[in-house]
Formats: sequence, C-alpha cells, structure tokens
Amino acid sequence: MCTYTTVKDAVDGSAKGPGGTWFHVSDVTVYFDHPVHAMAEHTLNIDFADPSKGPAARVALELTAESAQRLIAAVQAALAAVPDDMRV
Repeated sequence: MCTYTTVKDAVDGSAKGPGGTWFHVSDVTVYFDHPVHAMAEHTLNIDFADPSKGPAARVALELTAESAQRLIAAVQAALAAVPDDMRV
C-alpha cells in the first residue's frame, strides 16, 4: 500500500546531472512509494530539480527506508560538527 504522502520544499544547491554537468537545484520532492529502478518493494524517493531548466535538470534517489534513516543520521552528524558561524 502506498501513502501518497509527498513533501515539496525549496532548496538552494547544486547537483551533477546527465552528462556530468552541474546545475542549480531549487526544488526538492520527497515521497515513499514504489521505486522505478531500485530493487525494493518501496523506497524513499528524493528528487532534486530546477524546473525552470526542464525535466533533464533533475537528480533522483531511491533509498530503502533503512538507508534513508542512515542518510538522515549522517547529515545530522555532519551538520552538528560544523561551527555555527560556518552555517550561513
């Protein structure tokens, strides 16, 4: 069963896309659903995109729930190690 829960937000960063080119990303979409490529029943799917550049300006991740939780913990640990004055 799918939850159809989708979370969208604005981000500011860069991603390496098709052909190895870097592009600005302004949008993120996160949802738990059936994957397109990953070998799992369901995955946490994260899409980083710049809609103004069309559908090719997108990087997609499909992570198992366990992998997604490890990613969250790794991001939190990395950010916790950064001095406050560097977070701007």
